[in-house]
Amino acid sequence: MTCGHCEMSVREEVGEIPGVRSVEVSHESGALRVRSEQPVQDAAVLAAVAEAGYSAVRA
Repeated sequence: MTCGHCEMSVREEVGEIPGVRSVEVSHESGALRVRSEQPVQDAAVLAAVAEAGYSAVRA
């Protein structure tokens, strides 16, 4: 990710996962933080990031 638009794309895709309450994304650090009402599968988050056109790894 290189800009705010990249952050927005990831935020929107991850935000569509059922139960996700908030998504924080930083193109500067490459970090993604997801807060949810219920457990969210890592695979769902990784798939959403991929749908936005990026890749991610669990830290």
